[in-house]
Amino acid sequence: MSIDLSLDRLHRLMQHLPPYTRPTLHIAGTNGKGSVSAILTSILRNSSPPLSVGRYNSPHLVSIYDSIVIDDHPVDPDVYADAKSRIERVDKEHYKELSSFELLTATALLVFEEAKLDVVVLEVGMGGRLDATNIIPDESVLVSALTTVDLDHQAFLGNTVPEIAKEKAGISRKGRPFILGPQKHAGVDEVVMEVVDRIGGDLVRSLQVVKRDWDESIDGPLESGFKLSSALNFRLPPPQPVKVRIPCFSEEVNELLPLYGDHQLDNLGVALAAISALLTHPSHTHRHFSVRITPQTVSRGISSVRWPGRLSFHSIPAQLPLPRPLLVLADGAHNPASAVTLGAYITHLMSSVDQISPINLTYILSLSHSPPKTPLQTLSPILPPTLPPQSALRVNVNVACLRFTPPAGMPWVKSVAPADLRDVVIKLVPDAAIWVADEGLSDPLTKALEWAARREGEGLVVVAGSLYLVADLYRFLGQGKS
Repeated sequence: MSIDLSLDRLHRLMQHLPPYTRPTLHIAGTNGKGSVSAILTSILRNSSPPLSVGRYNSPHLVSIYDSIVIDDHPVDPDVYADAKSRIERVDKEHYKELSSFELLTATALLVFEEAKLDVVVLEVGMGGRLDATNIIPDESVLVSALTTVDLDHQAFLGNTVPEIAKEKAGISRKGRPFILGPQKHAGVDEVVMEVVDRIGGDLVRSLQVVKRDWDESIDGPLESGFKLSSALNFRLPPPQPVKVRIPCFSEEVNELLPLYGDHQLDNLGVALAAISALLTHPSHTHRHFSVRITPQTVSRGISSVRWPGRLSFHSIPAQLPLPRPLLVLADGAHNPASAVTLGAYITHLMSSVDQISPINLTYILSLSHSPPKTPLQTLSPILPPTLPPQSALRVNVNVACLRFTPPAGMPWVKSVAPADLRDVVIKLVPDAAIWVADEGLSDPLTKALEWAARREGEGLVVVAGSLYLVADLYRFLGQGKS
């Protein structure tokens, strides 16, 4: 299915809808932009008194409603249906033929506008300059931000990381702060600075967040109890103690970040730089956020942030058809860069295991067919798993290969065939035990979990490769996104 990367059609349609005027934080990037949007939303919602906040993320996780969140709750289905039908009617009258993403974005903007929210956190979809979210007017943008940029969607955005970064930096706005997060690839900083300078934006570097030691006087008693091999009496790993100096405050912020992985320190740095710019940038002197956002409210926002599907732990009790409980780590890693992050965290978890007897590390995997990205590139950072240095741990690797449930309204999203995944797994881990879902098998995730539960010995199950597969897991668990 072809994708029309032009905003002309959407610009014309928006002329027939109420103008969008909500103060907005606009977030782009390859990896991390969802986490940044969740952190920002949590901080804004914990202001005193709480700000009313809308958040837009794509793709949705469990249902289309969780892509449009108002005050921490998915949009009401009736509100969503009403806004969508009005936009569809205007679209039909003017023969614009919106894509499904343009329709969803326009619906979100209309919902947010009519709710008269104090602020909106808007996550870019695939690109930046020509992304449907970039339809919002300059005067509504408070801050733009760019998280880590890497290779993804090359067919639409460019063949190199700097080319992709150039497209994503196109959300910069004249006279507004643009937060640049830490980058891993050469040339990204330079091209982003050129784009922001040409547009007339004000480039601001993200803040450095430092991991600190656990301090019982600040953090309370440290409850250890996480064991990689135990799904019974499971307790989450402790949150990450962090500290950061934020330019808008005189005091250092020390808090516990409940998002796992070192990469979340970078994401927190982007979010906090955006908050600081919101409070101090000359273009925002007429705003009244500063009386509601304080070091104390920022701390509450950091400590209470949640972002399901990204290094998220779940303990599944023994229940039909599972013969024993499972400890599951769910992560939407879907490209090589996010797989590197997942692989590093799995290595970190295994460093906490002090047993010598073998443990099972069972991967349940499904990938989107998205050339030129290949399954080999995405799976290589996690298969085989990297053991910590000098570790005597023995690991049995098991891999289930399956398809995810096709997301509603996105017919162009296809799964890689399970047999093709198997061929890649054999190449990477020749001695792995492999289960392959038959084509046409109904509810393959449940069958994969059952297979994992029947493996001898305790261990960890990792559900990864696509947020659409993670969504299948949450439907199995009966959980929502928010």
